[in-house]
Amino acid sequence: MPEAVNPFADAIAIANSNYAAPERGRLVHPASGEPVSTLTAFVHDELRALVLNERFTCMGGKAALRQGTYRFGLYGDMTSAAAASGLAHDLFTFTGDMRTLDGGFTTFLASFTGPNPPDEGAFEQTLWRMLQRLHDLDAPYHEWDPTVSADPADPQFSFSFGGVAFFVVGLHAASSRVARRFAWPTLVFNPHHQFEALKDSGRYPRLQQVIRRNEQQLQGDTNPMLADYGSRSEAVQYSGRRVEADWKCPFHSHDRGPATD
Repeated sequence: MPEAVNPFADAIAIANSNYAAPERGRLVHPASGEPVSTLTAFVHDELRALVLNERFTCMGGKAALRQGTYRFGLYGDMTSAAAASGLAHDLFTFTGDMRTLDGGFTTFLASFTGPNPPDEGAFEQTLWRMLQRLHDLDAPYHEWDPTVSADPADPQFSFSFGGVAFFVVGLHAASSRVARRFAWPTLVFNPHHQFEALKDSGRYPRLQQVIRRNEQQLQGDTNPMLADYGSRSEAVQYSGRRVEADWKCPFHSHDRGPATD
């Protein structure tokens, strides 16, 4: 099957692209084989150390990093259009690469040089502005993944890019959740089909139980936003903040169609 042409390839996107992959113990740009910048390698190594800490709670993230079935990018200011353009280019590249990665878990990790949020509410706003920018760039080229809903209030909602659904996890320095506390603002894009595969195999409840137990041991409680799969919109979980009962997601999709069975 021929490789899809990346539609996010204008001068700004190319200038801000920073797609990297692990190779023989180092991080390289896979297209050229050249090593990444010193700062990119530093942030990557710090994030890798966090996730691979034995007390880190997310088992899927651990598996992806241990197996090398992930991709990483470091971008500029998370509030900038330039960072969104570079990330759009690289996230689309990942949607093609993830099909060839040999592992039960794959993920794309996008870190940013700033801004450092003063609190969880500020990060939440920045996260949704970035996802909105990504969607605005993507909508002219790709339809929403038909297996999930485009309505962030729907229990079947999941963020979609390049026609692929993702469960997004935000990390930042001001997070109240210890496992999400990281010096550089970061968005983790987990392909949603992995959760469906776990659900179909009957392994999802056990994985969820392990994560909740790990959070209890690490922090003394579980994340109050964690919901049983499909019982509530996952949008409330993306930023890691404990949202209010009347919270409304600020994201607006260009395709509000329902998910299909």
